This record gives sequence, C-alpha cells and structure tokens, in this order.
Amino acid sequence: MLLALLAGGCAPFARPALPPAPPPAPTVRELEVTATAYNSHPSQTAGDPKQTASGERLGPGVRALAVSDDLFESGLGFGARVEIEGLPGEWIVMDRMHSRWRRKIDVYLGSDLEAAKHFGKKRVRIRWQPPE
Repeated sequence: MLLALLAGGCAPFARPALPPAPPPAPTVRELEVTATAYNSHPSQTAGDPKQTASGERLGPGVRALAVSDDLFESGLGFGARVEIEGLPGEWIVMDRMHSRWRRKIDVYLGSDLEAAKHFGKKRVRIRWQPPE
C-alpha cells in the first residue's frame, strides 16, 4: 500500500471550493457644486412647470433635483439619489438644467417662491453613488 501511495495510485487531494469574493463596495462620489432652488412656476420652466425632463411629475413633498449637463453626463443621471450638505434626506435627480450651467444643481422647493428666494445661491458638497 505504501508503494501504491508513492507511485500516485490514490486519488489526488481535493481542495475545498472557496466561497465567491464579495462584490466591491460601490464608490461614493463627492463634489462641491453651486446650488440654487426652483419652483413649479411657469416663469422658471420651459413648458409644463410640473413636468420634469425625466417624465416625472412634480408635486408637494417631492425631493427633486435638477443637475447641469456636465454632472448628468458624468454619471449623475435620472434616478440618482443625492445627499446635499445642509439639507435633510435624499434628493432624486429628475430634471436637467440648461446646457450653459456647469457644476450646478437646482433643488425643487414646490410652489414656495419665498423658500426658493431664501435658499439663494450657495456652494455645497453633494454625495452620491454612481449606478453600477
């Protein structure tokens, strides 16, 4: 029997299968942008003031966000969930801004014109996970 083992007569040692590697964690992107606010008001839109470029309808309590074309093209597209420094909760990209803007977001504040004026224009940091 010892001779059979030395000559390789036994089945080779089977290694246990390794579990699959976990998928890599999504990379969180962070960027400083200029933020302003907009409303469902005819003077602030091109067309239906409650219709977004993504086809979604705006209404009370919707946390919608419009982004400049450069941000949209770099992965901050429709449906992306965004955290905005200084604002609670998540905001969802539902609209696009005019192509003249760069590194800019527009936060939807319903029909409250005073809230949009009070929000003003400011520099904020945003965080999001690009789609996989």
